Amino acid sequence: MDTPVKYGIQLIKEEARQLVKKGLLNRQQPIYTLYQYIPGRDWDSIELELESNEFLLRDRIIDLLSCEDWQQD
Repeated sequence: MDTPVKYGIQLIKEEARQLVKKGLLNRQQPIYTLYQYIPGRDWDSIELELESNEFLLRDRIIDLLSCEDWQQD
């Protein structure tokens, strides 16, 4: 049995970025459309990671891509 992959927020963002770059997803689509490109066994991990980073599945992919972490000077 395959073990689910632990997705961190950076990995999720990179996956979304690559899918947009390939033209498979549009920046205006909801984040939940990533589901069709990620194995179902991994989706629970992704949902938890998104929630812990204050993203909702109904948010747009552009929100995920444009979010930047600011480091204090």
